[in-house]
Amino acid sequence: MWLSDGPTPPHLDLRSTRRRSQPTAGWFGIVAGGSCHPASPKSEGATIRAFIRSEYGPPDVLRLEEVATPVPKGDEVLVRMYASSVNMADVDYLLGRPKVARLGTGLGVPKNRGLGLDLAGVVEAVGENMTRFRPGDEVFGDMTEHGFGAFAEYVCAPGAAFAPKPKGLTFEAAAAAPQAGVFALQGLRGKRPVRSGQSVLINGAGGNIGPFAVQIAKSFGAEVTGVDDLLRTIGADHVIDYTEVDYTATGQQYDRILDIAAYRPIRESRRALRPRGVYVAVPGSVKGVLQGGIVGPLTSMVDGRRMGMLVWKPFSQQDVSFLTHLLESGTVAPVIDRTYPLSEVREALAYQYEGRTRGKIIITVDHDE
Repeated sequence: MWLSDGPTPPHLDLRSTRRRSQPTAGWFGIVAGGSCHPASPKSEGATIRAFIRSEYGPPDVLRLEEVATPVPKGDEVLVRMYASSVNMADVDYLLGRPKVARLGTGLGVPKNRGLGLDLAGVVEAVGENMTRFRPGDEVFGDMTEHGFGAFAEYVCAPGAAFAPKPKGLTFEAAAAAPQAGVFALQGLRGKRPVRSGQSVLINGAGGNIGPFAVQIAKSFGAEVTGVDDLLRTIGADHVIDYTEVDYTATGQQYDRILDIAAYRPIRESRRALRPRGVYVAVPGSVKGVLQGGIVGPLTSMVDGRRMGMLVWKPFSQQDVSFLTHLLESGTVAPVIDRTYPLSEVREALAYQYEGRTRGKIIITVDHDE
């Protein structure tokens, strides 16, 4: 472990006291740099607190610093942060893993000094060309394609990074959804979307993405099996304890397998897939990418089974709109594991790295500190 020195409730809080793995987002998203502009002379001296790093490494490399308040220009939006959440992708960006991903994130040192992807807050200011949002609007968003930096008191990015916050959700619940919720939704749709009456297995279902995937699959009318004991509490029809049962060796077959863990050879998972079934891998390693991106499509040529890797489209507005409807109706409720204040981002990342999360880790921002 690293450590140095709605008709239904808006979220399911499994452990309210402060104090599984999610894929490497760099494989699926475009890594972009920078957000907005330095403070103008008129606002000289205005600063915000943000976590900054200048090298790859464990959470110790992050420093909470005072930085110039960004100023939105053009179609950019400045958001006053109230919550963000932690993803395994944040840990991967922090470490610079897998090494090949540094071709996009920076070879020797990270291109983007900030960290943090998911966010929820209130619009503070907008650029002169922004018409979609105005000050006072409540939003949530994903900084994957906009330079990261959500572990801060304010974020600034083009309007495409944001969407209206789902009505009825707290900032904390909304911040849990942008990356994991979209991942889950895209993994269950595609060219052969899950249909009512189909059987769906979600492997690695107890971490960041799994709870969203179980609830979304149920909303489609599927019979859902989750490989994790957490899932029964959020609607899974069947639960498999992976420490005791190998789902590929039971003889049971499924119409859809969403493999969030993606640690076993594809040929083994194929045994559990029905004819014309669909297997979607959400890999977090080079090996997983090779299997999902190369071995899977080659295997698909043998018969009607389709096997491949999820090609993630971060914060796709079409998917975000669909997800927002599910969240506002209470059909899907974010599962929150733990909550940390902004000052304890390093501890939150250390907990995420352990791989034992059961839902999302939330970072709260108190502007009165």
